[in-house]
Amino acid sequence: MTEIRLYNTLTRQKDVLTPADKNRVTMYVCGPTVYNRAHIGNARPAVVFDVLFRLLRHTYGETAVHYARNFTDIDDKIMAAAEVEGVPIDTITKRYEDFYSADMGALGVLRPTYEPRATEHVQQMVAMIEALIAKGAAYAADGHALFDITKDAAYGTLSRRPMDEMIAGARVEVAPYKKNPGDFVLWKPSAEDQPGWPSPWGRGRPGWHIECSAMIEAHLGTTIDIHGGGLDLQFPHHENECAQSRCAHDGAPLAKIWMHNGFLSMDKEKMSKSLGNVVTVGELLEQHHKGETLRLALLMAHYRQPLDWNERLIEQANKKLDRWYRLLDDLSEISSAGNSEDAGVSDQFQMALEDDLNTPEAIARLDNAVRELRELTQDWKQGSRLQRQILAIERDRFVNAGRLLGLLNTYPAFWLGKGIAVPTGKIVVKGQAPTVDSTEIAKQIAIRTAAKAAKNWAEADRIRDQLKAEGILLEDKPDGTTVWRRA
Repeated sequence: MTEIRLYNTLTRQKDVLTPADKNRVTMYVCGPTVYNRAHIGNARPAVVFDVLFRLLRHTYGETAVHYARNFTDIDDKIMAAAEVEGVPIDTITKRYEDFYSADMGALGVLRPTYEPRATEHVQQMVAMIEALIAKGAAYAADGHALFDITKDAAYGTLSRRPMDEMIAGARVEVAPYKKNPGDFVLWKPSAEDQPGWPSPWGRGRPGWHIECSAMIEAHLGTTIDIHGGGLDLQFPHHENECAQSRCAHDGAPLAKIWMHNGFLSMDKEKMSKSLGNVVTVGELLEQHHKGETLRLALLMAHYRQPLDWNERLIEQANKKLDRWYRLLDDLSEISSAGNSEDAGVSDQFQMALEDDLNTPEAIARLDNAVRELRELTQDWKQGSRLQRQILAIERDRFVNAGRLLGLLNTYPAFWLGKGIAVPTGKIVVKGQAPTVDSTEIAKQIAIRTAAKAAKNWAEADRIRDQLKAEGILLEDKPDGTTVWRRA
C-alpha cells in the first residue's frame, strides 16, 4: 500500500496518513449551517473532501472509512429566519438540509457515513461541558457555561496566532461574567420564545464550537485521523474544538491531521454571503450548467489554493469534459476484457492524489491519457486481439481515474452511440435516482432523424434544443447521431 501524504495545518507540513486502525479510518468535516441555500464556495469543501473520501475508500476499502459531516441546525441565523417566516426552526432546517443534499448530490458528492445534527446531540454536549467544568477547564456564570482558555496550555497551536490577535480575530463578546476576554461560550441561555433545552445551567442552547467535539466523540471516537473544513474555520472554530476536546479527554488530541481548503472568490473578491457576492449551486444548475462541470471546475485548482470562480473557468471545465466524453464515444465499441474496475488506475494518477490531493496534476494525467488513447485508437480495428485488450484496459483505467475524482459517472449508461444497444426504461446510475428514460430519448432521436430527412430543420433543431435543456447533448455524424448525458 502506497503512502498518502496530506498537508497538516497543525504541523505545517505534509504528513503521512497513518490511521490508528486501517479497518476504521475516521474523518470529520464541518458541514453547513442550514438556514439558506449553499453557494458554490460552500460546495468547495464538500467536493474536496469527497475526493479524499473516495481515495480513502479506494485505498482501505469502502467499509473501512467512517466519514462524518454534520448539519448545524441550531443557530441564531436559523432562529432569525424562522422568526421572519413565523415557523419552527425545524421547518427551516429541514428545507435547507434537503436543498443541500440535493445540490451536493448534483455535484456528485457521496453521502457521508454519518450526517449528525446538532439538535440530536444536545445530551452529549451537556455531558462534555459538565466534564470540562469538573476538570476545571470551564466554568458557569450568569446562565452560561464558558471555556477558560488559560486552562489549555496548548491553546493557539493550530492557528499559531499570538493571544491578542486571537482575541481580536474572534470578535469576542465583552461580558462581565467572563474571566478572560477570549473565553468562549459552551452554553448560553434561551429566552422563553427561543428554542432551548434543559441543562444544569438553566434552559438554553449549545454554543457553536462544542457541537462538533461532541458529535465527533459520539460517532468517531476521542482522536480521529483527519479533521477538515474551510480555511475560515481554522480560527476560532477549529482552535476552540482542539482546546475543549483536548481538555475533556485528558490531553488526547482531537485529530492527527487537520486539513483546510482555500477560499473561493468571485471576480477576485472573496465570496461571502455577508458581502452579497455569491452564486448558489441551485442558481448555477438552473442556468443549465451540469453538476459534473461545476465539480471539475472546483477541482482544477489545488484545494489549498484560492480559486476565482468565473464563466471562463466553467467553460474550461466544460470543454475538457467534452474532450473526455468524445474519446469515450469513439471507444464505445471496445468491450472490457473483464471487470473494468479490475483495471485500476495508472500509478501516476494515483500518486498525484496521494500527494496531498493534487487534483490539478491528476487532471493533467487524464488529459495525457486522452492523447495516448487517441494514438492507440488510430488503427485499433485492424489491430491484434492483444492490442484491443490493451486499449480496453487503458480505456477502463481512464474511466476509473475519472470516477476516483467523482467524474465520468454517466459512462456508459447514458450513451446511445453507434453499436450500443439502447436499454429500455429508466436508467439508474449507482447512488442516484432514475433520471432519464432512454427509450424516450431514442424515440426523440428517431423523430429528429425523420425530420432531418424531410428537411424539416426547425423541428430537428427544436428536438435538439429540448434535449439539450434536459442535459442530453447530441452530435450529428455521417453515420448517425451520437448522444451522451453528463449529470
